[in-house]
Amino acid sequence: MREDRDPRNGELRTPLLAQKDGIRSDGIIPQLFTTVPTLNEAASYLAQTTSYITGCFPDYSGTELVTFSSTQNWESLDSVDQSSRGNHAEYSETSSSSTNAPPVHDGVTRTSVEDVSDNSSTLVESSHTGQNGNSIFKGLIERARRTVRGSADDIGWLQCTPGMPPVEDGTERFIEILDDIRHGLHKLPNSMVYLLVPGLFSNHGPLYFVSTKTKFSKLGLVCHIAKIHSEASVEKNAREIKDYIEEIYWGSKKRVLLLGHSKGGIDAAAALSLYWSDLKDKVAGLALAQSPYGGSPIASDILREGQLGDYVNIRKLMEILICKVVKGDIQALEDLTYERRKEFLSKHQLPRELPVVSFHTEAGISPAVLATLSHVAHADIPLVAPLSTEQSAKLPVMMPLGAAMAACAQLLQARYGEKSDGLVTRRDAEVPGSIVVRPKRKLDHAWMVYSSLNDDPAEADASQVCESLLALLVEVGQKKRHELTRKED
Repeated sequence: MREDRDPRNGELRTPLLAQKDGIRSDGIIPQLFTTVPTLNEAASYLAQTTSYITGCFPDYSGTELVTFSSTQNWESLDSVDQSSRGNHAEYSETSSSSTNAPPVHDGVTRTSVEDVSDNSSTLVESSHTGQNGNSIFKGLIERARRTVRGSADDIGWLQCTPGMPPVEDGTERFIEILDDIRHGLHKLPNSMVYLLVPGLFSNHGPLYFVSTKTKFSKLGLVCHIAKIHSEASVEKNAREIKDYIEEIYWGSKKRVLLLGHSKGGIDAAAALSLYWSDLKDKVAGLALAQSPYGGSPIASDILREGQLGDYVNIRKLMEILICKVVKGDIQALEDLTYERRKEFLSKHQLPRELPVVSFHTEAGISPAVLATLSHVAHADIPLVAPLSTEQSAKLPVMMPLGAAMAACAQLLQARYGEKSDGLVTRRDAEVPGSIVVRPKRKLDHAWMVYSSLNDDPAEADASQVCESLLALLVEVGQKKRHELTRKED
């Protein structure tokens, strides 16, 4: 362990954390705190640890191990627990009278039974105090380690879990289909019903998935946006989606193709995992776009004990926002943490025969992206006569979602070294056994469902990307059915 000399008093000071596993007190941790401003609170917490530990032992000065030679006397050993007890226990006394002196063997003077008993109780008490102090110290160090590590050990856990089916790269075929769509060649059949499942806070974004639904309707396709409470728990929404699918199927006699964005993909996947026996003849496939199938580091860092939510009150703010403001359930966010996703997927996995496509992107962090405004709603402005009679003008409501996603993406990149769309890391969005689409184009988490003012007309828009994903899903379903038929024959 490296020792530094305090310039103020010349004393030696020892780092709180010893060098271990390549992490030193002057290495990764300070760099991490300066790189991510939000962790400054955690750094302050670590700085207060030492003062807290010293406060735990006001009466404990430690016990030294003293070795005596065979020719030494224990004339007075009163240094043990001297500061706490305030009295001195003499372990031997020199007497001029040989008749009063206790017997001496090998130069060591023996003490009375009472003195030994009193000293033993003092040592036991000090030992217990030391053990309690060590437990507190280890607990604080472990909590500090969890704070620094965060979700680093959880990101991409699905790819490291034995027994998970491998994924297949479908990016090249996706790009080919997308190019055909941009040239007017549409391949989605009208023999299916297309159900779009929105994600968290979609109830408060009136234009969520609206552009995609409008484009599909113009193509003569039957398309619905699932009217679910997006801030409800995954299992509650799974039940509602199951009822939605059955209602569509019995009303149209057509199978349903699902496309879920963000938490909507998690809700849709849960519906198929929990109720597959009821839905297997009614569902043609599932596409998950930017969905945290393995979990979200943002949700985990907000809600997990010992993380950033403890230091800057983010957890409390999210509880107020979800429970009080939008009248939702905090479990909606808890269901996206790594702990909850691991628990759910250990019990309920997607059926192997279900065609699945997963899509993930990386957010751009250029200055142009920081100035992007997303169109999330319309505001009706009444017009007074003589400009209009009983009419209102629609004023677009714009929000800087691109800047928010870029900031979150930078945070995840700086802290974990992971690429993300701002909310979901690319590795956590890959569903085991699915066809994975990994476009190189920089797209943030909100781009899929909200249009922006500076969309490049030379690039595909969100509705075309959704259409391409579903067209790829149709091909995957046809291939799976062909393979099943061949196996049966």
